[in-house]
Amino acid sequence: MTDQPVWQPSASREHLKSRAQQLAWVRGFFAERGVLEVETPVLGRHGVTDINLDGIAAAVNAAGVSGGWLQTSPEYHMKRLLAAGSGCIYQIARVFRNGERGSRHNPEFSLLEWYRVGLDDTAMMAEVADLVCGWLGCDRPDVLTYREAQQTLAGIDPMAITDHDLYQYCQQWLEPEQLAGMGRDDCLDLVMSFKVEPLLGRGRPVFITRYPASQAALARVVSDDDGYPVAHRFELYIDGLELCNGYWELTDPVEQRARFEQDNRRRKAAGKPEMAVDQSFLAALDAGLPECSGVALGLDRLLMLKTGAERIEGVLAFPVERA
Repeated sequence: MTDQPVWQPSASREHLKSRAQQLAWVRGFFAERGVLEVETPVLGRHGVTDINLDGIAAAVNAAGVSGGWLQTSPEYHMKRLLAAGSGCIYQIARVFRNGERGSRHNPEFSLLEWYRVGLDDTAMMAEVADLVCGWLGCDRPDVLTYREAQQTLAGIDPMAITDHDLYQYCQQWLEPEQLAGMGRDDCLDLVMSFKVEPLLGRGRPVFITRYPASQAALARVVSDDDGYPVAHRFELYIDGLELCNGYWELTDPVEQRARFEQDNRRRKAAGKPEMAVDQSFLAALDAGLPECSGVALGLDRLLMLKTGAERIEGVLAFPVERA
């Protein structure tokens, strides 16, 4: 006897209604600020090199294009629009990340991404707080540096701790042979995941800022913390839930190429396939990306906070198991 398919949605009608209200709120928020809504491809010719993201390949054969990727983020296409003179833009996008399924993850999810020309990361954090706290009706966030958060909640200094001591610290979660192939940033991510993040934003939202330069991703690195280089990157946490990742965007095409090459070296060392670099994106950087900041915010997670849903399927009509 075969199992009967589950055809019903996993989200209640009330939660579906709250999603519709959320979308209206977001669009009204940006309309008041004169930020243009755009759409970019869900299916692109390139994936991303980021070692922490696994894309979903697509079988495409059209107009001389063979193969493609469901996008993990609309970032590269949106930056091409910025370089073409779009001005401030936002997008409500469906994005895809392979292997991600859990209480807070679904392989397909809704992402709000926006870029503000002329704003640095500090000004962008204020706008994130306006949007999120306005929608949730909560207090505005505190601010902690990455270093302060780990010192206070994990009892280590992530900038100064030796690799040996960091590996020793992480043996409370993984065996030495499991740690053997992990780099310093992998271990710091473990500390964040197990010790720090669950305690962040309890009672009041909090921004984590000034990440180590090695975790800059696509953010610029122009500051230092007691002699240690740090990135102009921030994340927002509420009740232990990470909501967004924001950058004062890197605009240097030479540095961006170097980071892509470094990503692929790390992917190769980790046994992951190297990814072809998006040359159209790099050409846009060569043409000139305006000074800007950008944020990617998970709308499903924001809706979980609004509705009190404990698992992401509580706010999705059809999670991957029912799709």
